[in-house]
Amino acid sequence: MDKSTGISTLVEEHIKDGDTIFVSGFGHCVPFALGFEIIRQGKKNLTFCRSGTDILFDIFIGAGSAKKVVYGYLGNPGIGLGHAFRRAVKAGTLEYEDWTNMAMVLRLEAARQGVPFLPSRILQLGDIAGASIEVKTMECPYTGETLACIPALKPDVALVHAQQADRAGNVQFMGVDGDTVTGALASEKILVTVERIVEAEEIQKSPENTRIPSHRVSGIADVEWGAHPSYVEGYYGRDDDHFFAYDTEARSEEGLADYLKRWVYDCADHAAYLDAVGAELLAKMKVQASARRIA
Repeated sequence: MDKSTGISTLVEEHIKDGDTIFVSGFGHCVPFALGFEIIRQGKKNLTFCRSGTDILFDIFIGAGSAKKVVYGYLGNPGIGLGHAFRRAVKAGTLEYEDWTNMAMVLRLEAARQGVPFLPSRILQLGDIAGASIEVKTMECPYTGETLACIPALKPDVALVHAQQADRAGNVQFMGVDGDTVTGALASEKILVTVERIVEAEEIQKSPENTRIPSHRVSGIADVEWGAHPSYVEGYYGRDDDHFFAYDTEARSEEGLADYLKRWVYDCADHAAYLDAVGAELLAKMKVQASARRIA
């Protein structure tokens, strides 16, 4: 079955207002193209979740797409804070749940396994539990000790960017993945963009790299540079200047509005976005890419 389609169709057909969306990418392979398309299409009242987030979460908040965020960390990795997030929390316009990174992984893993919670020793010390989240406890039937019950988190949709897949949706991923695979397999639907769509015979050459099987994938789109400004191992490096510029612009509502206009609203599609980035900069990013890629 051919599951390939365009990125706009993926978003239009599979994401509805009010959905809970897992956003993959632990600094690497962040699905920016899918995220920007969600904003362009005006999807609203969405809940976004993952363990360690990227600036894409802050962009969703600034664009008015997010009703709620559920996370272990939210900011601009290695650079600074999530400025739109801070403003929204102070204004009381955004719901949020502040977990730990490990707790988020356990929540997604519980959903992947199809169980209502996973027992753990975490979140029994400190002040995270009781601040923006509630954590129930249980008595272990084997040892009698008190354990935290980390509740399952099952998203409606997962957004994933990867190196390659075939048209059936067998997705091959290489490099740092964080909770990408766990979160994707925990979700009801998985939407995938890839740097390239290849023939099934190409996938069969390295089956160990197939991290998400076709029967779990709802749709796939061939979107080169679909993770820019983050990086994709074997294809291109991280556009650090973009992240630093975002930190400066997002410090004010006016600056963030300018960012959204330039990179999202004034770009009719991903091709227009790449034109805005410019061929010279894209070529520079390719030079930075690792020589290691899926054969």
